[in-house]
Amino acid sequence: MLEQVFILLVAFIVLVVSADKFVLGASSLARNLGVSPMIIGLTIVAMGSSAPEMMVAAAASLQGNPDTAIGNAIGSNITNIALVLGISVLIKPLMVSSSTIKQELPLLLILTLLAYWMLSDNFFSFSEGVVLMISFFGFIAILLIKALKQRKNHRMNDPMIIEAEQELPDKISTTMAIVWLISGILFLVLSAHFLVDSAIFIAKAYGISDLVIGLTIIALGTSLPELAATIASIRKGEDDLAMGNIVGSNIFNILAVLPFAGIIAPGAINPEASLRDAPVMIAITTLLFILCFSRKAGFFRLTRIKGALLVFTFIAYQVLLFSQITR
Repeated sequence: MLEQVFILLVAFIVLVVSADKFVLGASSLARNLGVSPMIIGLTIVAMGSSAPEMMVAAAASLQGNPDTAIGNAIGSNITNIALVLGISVLIKPLMVSSSTIKQELPLLLILTLLAYWMLSDNFFSFSEGVVLMISFFGFIAILLIKALKQRKNHRMNDPMIIEAEQELPDKISTTMAIVWLISGILFLVLSAHFLVDSAIFIAKAYGISDLVIGLTIIALGTSLPELAATIASIRKGEDDLAMGNIVGSNIFNILAVLPFAGIIAPGAINPEASLRDAPVMIAITTLLFILCFSRKAGFFRLTRIKGALLVFTFIAYQVLLFSQITR
């Protein structure tokens, strides 16, 4: 058992580091090929923090454990809002004015309801997975078109887009970019495989379901990049980017992580996903929406009291999960 715990911890570390190196290699290569920094910031860098969830979801589905992939997507969304954002706001209150985030928050709520609807029959089909994945590429395309129009009209004043563009990794040579890109992908795949294997072994040893292991240990581990990115952003005073990391990551989890379970391993899923966990995801996403739009102003502010409320909801959810496990 200790050996499996060690493998799990090492796999988490390698997963996070390799995701960072993948972003470094991909963004540097794109920049060297003449791709706009704005496009790189809104696509490669934005998706980088969700790379661990994508790799884990793919690995779990390929190994015949779609419930782990679904649990990872749902658990990561709950963790990102209730724990990552909650802790970040406790460190420093956020003041957000980005129009992009104001538009993405309602979209996130709609997508969360859509995910619940797809899972509500306790069956996740191939076609449902494909619809979500196509929607992901559509979302990226719309985001880029909007940003390009703003730049063309010389109205690039959205704080989140500006901050995302400024947060690109340092430029490196094309050769090194390719090395980091290939090695990042390789270690992402390998670490995701070992992580899923060890997590499932530990779960079975303690009688925990694949779904719950995805909701807890794996979700916490794969949310580490979001935590690091969010805290780094607020320490630099980039409040809009910090919030954008959370909202964007949660949209990606629904549109680009959850689909792997349906595309690779369609079929029946654990009923608890729709009866317990998806409703909690809806409730926490709705709570964030209410906290952000509870006042009429050109910006919204998340205070430490709101941060404490978010962290409390995360703790309450964990208590609910483990109280049911121990019955």
